[in-house]
Amino acid sequence: MDKRKLILAFETSCDETSIAVVENGEKILSNIVATQIDSHQRFGGVVPEVASRHHIEQITHCLTEALEVADVDYDDLSAVAVTYGPGLVGSLLIGVTAAKAVAFAHNLPLVPVNHMAGHIYAARFVDQFQYPQMALLVSGGHTEIVYIKSEYDFEILGETRDDAAGEAYDKIGRVLGVNYPAGKTIDEWAHEGSDTFDFPRAMIKEDNYDFSFSGLKSAFINTVHNAEQRDEELNSRDLAASFQQSVVDVLASKVERALLDHPVKQFVVAGGVAANKGLRSRIERDLQTKFPNVQLLMAPLKLCGDNAAMIGAAGQVAFDHKKRTDMSLNAVPGLSF
Repeated sequence: MDKRKLILAFETSCDETSIAVVENGEKILSNIVATQIDSHQRFGGVVPEVASRHHIEQITHCLTEALEVADVDYDDLSAVAVTYGPGLVGSLLIGVTAAKAVAFAHNLPLVPVNHMAGHIYAARFVDQFQYPQMALLVSGGHTEIVYIKSEYDFEILGETRDDAAGEAYDKIGRVLGVNYPAGKTIDEWAHEGSDTFDFPRAMIKEDNYDFSFSGLKSAFINTVHNAEQRDEELNSRDLAASFQQSVVDVLASKVERALLDHPVKQFVVAGGVAANKGLRSRIERDLQTKFPNVQLLMAPLKLCGDNAAMIGAAGQVAFDHKKRTDMSLNAVPGLSF
């Protein structure tokens, strides 16, 4: 009987300590996530030094629990996969160091994984991938459209020139008094309000696939501050709805342009902001009406945030493609495809 393909995966790119065991790249045996949200909320965002300290405290506990829940031992494993970028350098180093220690101690292959590839492969738990494929990656640190011509072959078509969409959500959340991370609350408020402020849709008509959200963020902040100076009270739900409508309009417009220029079989939506109901419903509606032959794959809600299961899925594909590294592996905070 063939030995099962079992990947032990590490993810510590930001403020989630996560370790998972994934079988054949498509079955999650365990996916342990230790979140740090409570520790960072009072700062209104992630503090890198605090994040690193929490990773050190949590990683051995997560490792033990991941193996216990999956009911496997080190001898059962095929390889160790780890996120080595992009992300916070201190956070990445904790995961990379732990993964190297396990791989070295148990003589296991070490597989380096791009965090963004992990987000794409979170959708592999929904259905098998077909190529060519396109993905919209929307998170706190990244907003990009990626063309995947064949398995594990990535090309960035467009990306944000300043703030990522998720970053913009958190920044306007502070203005509205919403705790970090603000995305879920802003999304909920948006469904209770109306697009009455008509915020700018930056770069929506430009002949490229790039994004810009800093102007929208500034317009939002100026609107609120100007109202405060006039002692005028604005409706927070309408502000949220107007902000979100601008973000979704720009994302959907760029996606449509990219799909017209690059025909694909599947379209993946992934990353933390992919949990946004407004974005999910808009993309789903647009694909049904404008690109009915393109299959939509949305990462499961519980796998939109940072987690090691997605790294295990991407790690299995990388492993099958003979991607290996040695003990010289280092964190690459600015890693791109």
